[in-house]
Amino acid sequence: MTVHLVKLCVGIDSIAELVRYREEMAQKRRTSKKPLEDQHWTRSFPRRADEVLDGGSLYWVIRGRLCVRHRILRLDEVEDEAGKAYCAIVYDPTVIVTEIRPRRAFQGWRYLEVEDAPPDLPDQRSALAHAIAEEALPEDLRQELRGLGLL
Repeated sequence: MTVHLVKLCVGIDSIAELVRYREEMAQKRRTSKKPLEDQHWTRSFPRRADEVLDGGSLYWVIRGRLCVRHRILRLDEVEDEAGKAYCAIVYDPTVIVTEIRPRRAFQGWRYLEVEDAPPDLPDQRSALAHAIAEEALPEDLRQELRGLGLL
């Protein structure tokens, strides 16, 4: 049975910013000796790794909104320069926009059951274009529209 992971996307304020950040990091990896794959390091290795690897995704919470995901490819055991153990969540670089769900802040990552996961938006191109256009609005207007459930 599949299970997903949820992480806070700290330091990112919008889907458009996440897309830009991923593109910048991919460019840096191409010009350095770092692995080319998109990955996120976390301290804890999921105990339910087999379920995560059975079609699970990494869902991101951006500013209190669960709104995008990446398909998880594998979970690697890695160490930093000091020898500290981590789990590298290696994921597909494609950003998949989902229906927005409010989500409170938390530490680390959480499991997300399949039945609780927001569905993907049907038209991914339009969803990404909308996310980029939303960023052009003044922040106070975005907050008001979010409060009304319109963004």
